[in-house]
Amino acid sequence: MRIPTPRRYLMCPPAHFEVAYSINPWMDPRKPVDPALALFQWEDLRDRYRGLGHTVEILDPVPGLPDMVFAANGATVVDGRVLGARFANPERAGEAPAHLAWFRERAAGFADIREPEHVNEAEGDFAVTAGWLLAGQGFRSSPLAHDEAQEFFGRPVISLELTDPRYYHLDTALAVLDDTADEIMYYPGAFSPGSRAVLARLFPDALLATAEDAAVLGLNAVSDGRNVLLPRGAAGLAAALRDRGYEPVGVDMSEFHKAGGSVKCCTMELRPAPAGA
Repeated sequence: MRIPTPRRYLMCPPAHFEVAYSINPWMDPRKPVDPALALFQWEDLRDRYRGLGHTVEILDPVPGLPDMVFAANGATVVDGRVLGARFANPERAGEAPAHLAWFRERAAGFADIREPEHVNEAEGDFAVTAGWLLAGQGFRSSPLAHDEAQEFFGRPVISLELTDPRYYHLDTALAVLDDTADEIMYYPGAFSPGSRAVLARLFPDALLATAEDAAVLGLNAVSDGRNVLLPRGAAGLAAALRDRGYEPVGVDMSEFHKAGGSVKCCTMELRPAPAGA
Protein backbone atom coordinates (compact mmCIF):
# COMPACT_ATOMS: atom_id res chain seq x y z
CA MET A 1 0.00 0.00 0.00
CA ARG A 2 1.57 3.27 -1.11
CA ILE A 3 1.33 6.00 1.51
CA PRO A 4 1.08 9.65 0.41
CA THR A 5 2.79 12.34 2.47
CA PRO A 6 1.61 15.97 2.69
CA ARG A 7 3.65 18.31 0.55
CA ARG A 8 4.13 22.05 0.26
CA TYR A 9 4.40 23.43 -3.25
CA LEU A 10 5.09 26.82 -4.82
CA MET A 11 3.28 27.76 -8.04
CA CYS A 12 3.11 30.90 -10.18
CA PRO A 13 -0.09 31.77 -12.12
CA PRO A 14 0.24 32.01 -15.92
CA ALA A 15 -0.88 35.65 -16.06
CA HIS A 16 1.86 36.52 -18.58
CA PHE A 17 2.45 33.09 -20.09
CA GLU A 18 3.06 32.98 -23.84
CA VAL A 19 5.54 31.47 -26.27
CA ALA A 20 7.33 34.69 -27.14
CA TYR A 21 10.69 33.15 -28.08
CA SER A 22 12.25 29.75 -28.68
CA ILE A 23 14.87 28.32 -26.31
CA ASN A 24 13.99 24.64 -26.64
CA PRO A 25 12.66 22.42 -29.46
CA TRP A 26 9.08 22.54 -28.13
CA MET A 27 8.73 26.32 -28.43
CA ASP A 28 7.32 27.84 -31.61
CA PRO A 29 6.12 31.47 -31.35
CA ARG A 30 3.93 30.82 -34.39
CA LYS A 31 1.75 28.55 -32.24
CA PRO A 32 -0.03 30.91 -29.86
CA VAL A 33 -1.07 30.02 -26.34
CA ASP A 34 -4.75 30.20 -25.36
CA PRO A 35 -4.52 32.30 -22.15
CA ALA A 36 -7.94 31.31 -20.84
CA LEU A 37 -7.26 27.60 -21.35
CA ALA A 38 -3.79 27.90 -19.81
CA LEU A 39 -5.27 29.51 -16.70
CA PHE A 40 -7.96 26.81 -16.49
CA GLN A 41 -5.35 24.04 -16.75
CA TRP A 42 -3.08 25.70 -14.18
CA GLU A 43 -5.95 26.20 -11.71
CA ASP A 44 -7.01 22.59 -12.21
CA LEU A 45 -3.50 21.41 -11.27
CA ARG A 46 -3.41 23.71 -8.23
CA ASP A 47 -6.84 22.51 -7.10
CA ARG A 48 -5.88 18.86 -7.52
CA TYR A 49 -2.90 19.37 -5.20
CA ARG A 50 -5.10 21.01 -2.60
CA GLY A 51 -7.73 18.31 -3.01
CA LEU A 52 -5.05 15.71 -2.19
CA GLY A 53 -4.25 17.54 1.04
CA HIS A 54 -1.17 19.45 -0.07
CA THR A 55 -0.37 23.11 0.57
CA VAL A 56 0.10 25.40 -2.41
CA GLU A 57 1.87 28.74 -1.96
CA ILE A 58 1.56 31.36 -4.70
CA LEU A 59 4.37 33.38 -6.28
CA ASP A 60 3.16 36.57 -7.98
CA PRO A 61 3.96 36.63 -11.71
CA VAL A 62 6.08 39.44 -13.14
CA PRO A 63 5.22 41.15 -16.46
CA GLY A 64 7.74 40.41 -19.18
CA LEU A 65 8.65 36.99 -17.79
CA PRO A 66 6.34 34.60 -19.69
CA ASP A 67 8.05 31.42 -18.46
CA MET A 68 7.79 32.34 -14.78
CA VAL A 69 4.79 30.00 -14.60
CA PHE A 70 7.40 27.22 -14.60
CA ALA A 71 8.09 27.69 -10.90
CA ALA A 72 10.21 24.55 -10.61
CA ASN A 73 13.07 26.39 -12.29
CA GLY A 74 13.33 29.21 -9.75
CA ALA A 75 15.04 27.52 -6.79
CA THR A 76 15.78 24.17 -5.15
CA VAL A 77 14.69 23.68 -1.54
CA VAL A 78 16.08 20.76 0.47
CA ASP A 79 15.87 20.44 4.26
CA GLY A 80 14.62 24.02 4.48
CA ARG A 81 17.69 25.38 2.65
CA VAL A 82 17.24 27.36 -0.57
CA LEU A 83 19.64 27.39 -3.50
CA GLY A 84 18.51 29.96 -6.03
CA ALA A 85 18.66 29.60 -9.79
CA ARG A 86 20.91 31.18 -12.40
CA PHE A 87 19.41 30.79 -15.86
CA ALA A 88 21.34 29.84 -18.98
CA ASN A 89 19.20 31.98 -21.29
CA PRO A 90 18.89 35.76 -20.89
CA GLU A 91 15.16 35.59 -21.64
CA ARG A 92 14.60 33.95 -18.23
CA ALA A 93 17.28 35.70 -16.17
CA GLY A 94 14.79 37.98 -14.42
CA GLU A 95 12.98 35.04 -12.84
CA ALA A 96 15.84 34.24 -10.46
CA PRO A 97 15.71 37.45 -8.37
CA ALA A 98 11.92 37.30 -8.26
CA HIS A 99 12.08 33.85 -6.69
CA LEU A 100 14.81 34.80 -4.23
CA ALA A 101 12.78 37.85 -3.16
CA TRP A 102 9.86 35.56 -2.32
CA PHE A 103 12.08 33.41 -0.10
CA ARG A 104 13.78 36.37 1.56
CA GLU A 105 10.42 37.84 2.50
CA ARG A 106 9.78 34.55 4.33
CA ALA A 107 13.32 34.07 5.64
CA ALA A 108 12.11 32.85 9.02
CA GLY A 109 10.78 29.72 7.34
CA PHE A 110 14.06 28.79 5.67
CA ALA A 111 17.41 27.93 7.24
CA ASP A 112 19.65 29.44 4.56
CA ILE A 113 19.04 31.22 1.25
CA ARG A 114 21.86 31.36 -1.27
CA GLU A 115 22.30 33.04 -4.63
CA PRO A 116 24.28 30.60 -6.80
CA GLU A 117 27.61 31.24 -8.48
CA HIS A 118 27.05 28.82 -11.37
CA VAL A 119 24.27 28.23 -13.87
CA ASN A 120 21.59 25.92 -12.53
CA GLU A 121 17.92 25.79 -13.45
CA ALA A 122 16.85 24.44 -10.07
CA GLU A 123 14.37 21.56 -10.04
CA GLY A 124 14.47 21.54 -13.79
CA ASP A 125 17.83 19.82 -13.39
CA PHE A 126 17.83 18.70 -9.73
CA ALA A 127 15.76 15.76 -8.46
CA VAL A 128 15.77 14.79 -4.79
CA THR A 129 15.65 11.13 -3.74
CA ALA A 130 16.15 9.59 -0.31
CA GLY A 131 19.85 9.05 -0.86
CA TRP A 132 20.88 11.32 -3.71
CA LEU A 133 20.54 14.62 -5.46
CA LEU A 134 20.28 13.70 -9.13
CA ALA A 135 21.59 16.49 -11.34
CA GLY A 136 21.19 17.00 -15.08
CA GLN A 137 23.69 18.62 -17.43
CA GLY A 138 24.23 18.90 -21.15
CA PHE A 139 21.84 21.68 -22.15
CA ARG A 140 21.21 24.10 -19.29
CA SER A 141 22.79 23.57 -15.85
CA SER A 142 26.57 23.70 -15.50
CA PRO A 143 28.49 20.74 -14.03
CA LEU A 144 30.04 23.30 -11.66
CA ALA A 145 26.56 23.83 -10.22
CA HIS A 146 26.51 20.17 -9.22
CA ASP A 147 29.54 20.67 -6.98
CA GLU A 148 28.00 23.84 -5.60
CA ALA A 149 24.76 22.02 -4.75
CA GLN A 150 26.61 19.16 -3.06
CA GLU A 151 28.54 21.56 -0.83
CA PHE A 152 25.44 23.60 0.00
CA PHE A 153 23.01 20.77 0.71
CA GLY A 154 25.53 18.25 2.05
CA ARG A 155 24.00 15.51 -0.09
CA PRO A 156 25.84 13.34 -2.63
CA VAL A 157 25.18 14.55 -6.16
CA ILE A 158 24.93 12.17 -9.11
CA SER A 159 25.64 13.95 -12.42
CA LEU A 160 23.63 12.74 -15.39
CA GLU A 161 24.29 13.72 -19.01
CA LEU A 162 21.26 14.60 -21.14
CA THR A 163 21.80 14.08 -24.86
CA ASP A 164 18.43 14.64 -26.58
CA PRO A 165 17.51 18.34 -26.96
CA ARG A 166 13.82 17.55 -26.55
CA TYR A 167 14.67 16.54 -22.98
CA TYR A 168 16.67 19.63 -22.17
CA HIS A 169 15.97 19.47 -18.42
CA LEU A 170 16.25 16.45 -16.16
CA ASP A 171 12.59 16.83 -15.16
CA THR A 172 11.51 16.10 -18.73
CA ALA A 173 13.31 12.73 -18.64
CA LEU A 174 13.13 11.55 -15.02
CA ALA A 175 10.75 11.78 -12.07
CA VAL A 176 11.04 10.72 -8.43
CA LEU A 177 8.16 8.47 -7.40
CA ASP A 178 9.02 7.83 -3.75
CA ASP A 179 11.61 10.06 -2.10
CA THR A 180 11.76 7.83 0.97
CA ALA A 181 12.66 4.68 -0.96
CA ASP A 182 14.74 5.90 -3.93
CA GLU A 183 12.09 4.95 -6.50
CA ILE A 184 12.16 6.75 -9.84
CA MET A 185 10.95 6.51 -13.42
CA TYR A 186 12.94 7.69 -16.42
CA TYR A 187 13.38 7.50 -20.18
CA PRO A 188 16.73 5.84 -21.02
CA GLY A 189 16.89 7.39 -24.49
CA ALA A 190 17.36 10.86 -23.01
CA PHE A 191 20.69 10.00 -21.37
CA SER A 192 24.25 9.24 -22.42
CA PRO A 193 25.38 5.58 -22.25
CA GLY A 194 27.40 6.22 -19.10
CA SER A 195 24.49 7.93 -17.37
CA ARG A 196 22.16 5.09 -18.33
CA ALA A 197 24.60 2.68 -16.71
CA VAL A 198 24.72 4.78 -13.54
CA LEU A 199 20.93 4.93 -13.34
CA ALA A 200 20.65 1.17 -13.88
CA ARG A 201 23.16 0.53 -11.10
CA LEU A 202 21.59 2.93 -8.59
CA PHE A 203 17.94 2.22 -9.45
CA PRO A 204 17.70 -1.35 -10.77
CA ASP A 205 13.94 -1.45 -10.17
CA ALA A 206 13.16 1.89 -11.80
CA LEU A 207 10.14 2.21 -14.06
CA LEU A 208 11.41 2.71 -17.62
CA ALA A 209 9.29 4.94 -19.83
CA THR A 210 8.76 4.33 -23.52
CA ALA A 211 9.66 6.87 -26.19
CA GLU A 212 5.94 7.45 -26.74
CA ASP A 213 5.28 8.39 -23.12
CA ALA A 214 8.40 10.55 -22.93
CA ALA A 215 7.33 12.41 -26.08
CA VAL A 216 4.13 13.63 -24.39
CA LEU A 217 6.21 14.85 -21.41
CA GLY A 218 4.89 11.97 -19.32
CA LEU A 219 7.94 12.12 -17.06
CA ASN A 220 7.31 15.76 -16.15
CA ALA A 221 5.34 14.46 -13.20
CA VAL A 222 4.89 15.03 -9.46
CA SER A 223 4.43 12.26 -6.88
CA ASP A 224 3.48 12.43 -3.21
CA GLY A 225 4.48 8.81 -2.68
CA ARG A 226 1.13 7.46 -3.84
CA ASN A 227 -0.61 9.88 -6.19
CA VAL A 228 1.35 10.65 -9.35
CA LEU A 229 0.14 13.66 -11.32
CA LEU A 230 1.28 13.39 -14.92
CA PRO A 231 0.20 14.47 -18.41
CA ARG A 232 -3.02 12.79 -19.48
CA GLY A 233 -1.50 11.51 -22.72
CA ALA A 234 1.01 9.24 -20.97
CA ALA A 235 -1.29 6.22 -20.99
CA GLY A 236 1.49 3.62 -20.88
CA LEU A 237 3.10 5.20 -17.84
CA ALA A 238 -0.24 5.47 -16.10
CA ALA A 239 -0.85 1.73 -16.52
CA ALA A 240 2.67 0.86 -15.34
CA LEU A 241 2.31 3.10 -12.29
CA ARG A 242 -0.99 1.47 -11.38
CA ASP A 243 0.65 -1.94 -11.62
CA ARG A 244 3.20 -0.78 -9.03
CA GLY A 245 0.57 0.40 -6.58
CA TYR A 246 0.63 4.10 -7.42
CA GLU A 247 -2.46 6.11 -8.26
CA PRO A 248 -1.88 7.95 -11.56
CA VAL A 249 -3.77 11.21 -11.92
CA GLY A 250 -3.93 12.37 -15.52
CA VAL A 251 -3.87 16.13 -15.98
CA ASP A 252 -4.39 18.15 -19.17
CA MET A 253 -1.44 20.56 -19.51
CA SER A 254 -1.52 20.90 -23.29
CA GLU A 255 -1.02 24.69 -23.33
CA PHE A 256 2.17 24.38 -21.30
CA HIS A 257 3.50 21.64 -23.57
CA LYS A 258 3.82 24.39 -26.20
CA ALA A 259 6.70 25.76 -24.12
CA GLY A 260 8.18 22.37 -23.22
CA GLY A 261 6.66 22.18 -19.76
CA SER A 262 3.98 20.29 -17.88
CA VAL A 263 3.05 19.24 -14.34
CA LYS A 264 6.49 19.28 -12.70
CA CYS A 265 7.66 22.42 -14.48
CA CYS A 266 4.77 24.30 -12.87
CA THR A 267 5.56 22.95 -9.40
CA MET A 268 8.41 23.68 -7.00
CA GLU A 269 8.51 21.55 -3.84
CA LEU A 270 9.30 23.38 -0.59
CA ARG A 271 10.99 20.62 1.39
CA PRO A 272 11.03 21.41 5.12
CA ALA A 273 13.93 21.03 7.49
CA PRO A 274 14.01 17.65 9.24
CA ALA A 275 12.21 17.53 12.59
CA GLY A 276 14.51 18.62 15.36
CA ALA A 277 17.00 20.25 12.99
